[in-house]
Amino acid sequence: MKKRIVCMLTACMMLALTGCGAAAQAPAADAGSEAKADESGKVWKIATDTAFKPFEYKDDNGDFVGIDMDIIKAVAEDQGFKYEIQILGWDASIAACQAGQADGMIAGASITDERKESGWIFSDGYYDANQSMAVESSSDIKGFTDLEGKSVAVKTGTMSATYAESLKDQYKFEITYFEDSPTMYQAVVGGQVAAVFDDTPIMASNIKDTGIAMKLVDGTGNDPAAYGFAIFNKDNQQLIDMFNAGLANIKANGTYDKIIAKYLGE
Repeated sequence: MKKRIVCMLTACMMLALTGCGAAAQAPAADAGSEAKADESGKVWKIATDTAFKPFEYKDDNGDFVGIDMDIIKAVAEDQGFKYEIQILGWDASIAACQAGQADGMIAGASITDERKESGWIFSDGYYDANQSMAVESSSDIKGFTDLEGKSVAVKTGTMSATYAESLKDQYKFEITYFEDSPTMYQAVVGGQVAAVFDDTPIMASNIKDTGIAMKLVDGTGNDPAAYGFAIFNKDNQQLIDMFNAGLANIKANGTYDKIIAKYLGE
């Protein structure tokens, strides 16, 4: 993560944790549930992003929904644990976990060696995704070579930012950092930047569902990596263990496939 944003993380976290982040609590599993991995009564605090459709976002009714929300709910019901969602944003979620204000994070976080080395402790992967580039729908940009001298948008501290950073010197473009996907998409549509790098399924979902004037650029995707649930404190290993066990169970009983089909039609 870039040094220049470190100073903002604590501020983001404190702002979110003092009442600006919405919260929702999942019900405990039924008494007849097969898996009872957590009988302590603890309510685990799970941080997430504010807008990363279709993984977490507000629907037309104002409800916070998405693939990540349905997966953590199904896993919690399978494993018999209680949890509370903290809607903090990407940077603030990381900061909250690092500071012990949240127990874990589910926010479409790609599993990488770099993150593991910096203290992330990941679950098994629950969805494979890659990053690619999109432009305004009438743009004549057809690839990275057309970016010379231009600026592209990325979300701070993400795999898409890392991907763009790995290409910027070769293709001689500049990078503008944003805190959330919707804002940087508007920057593309408004002409403030020439292109955007983000997770491919996120951009595809937004283009399809909102009609935003953007298009994916063929041939710009990198190799896919899995999303994982994450903790930052080894004392919370039980949460990872329960997530892994629950994920395996919901994949086996068909619940996982139903969740993916609900949002992506796969």
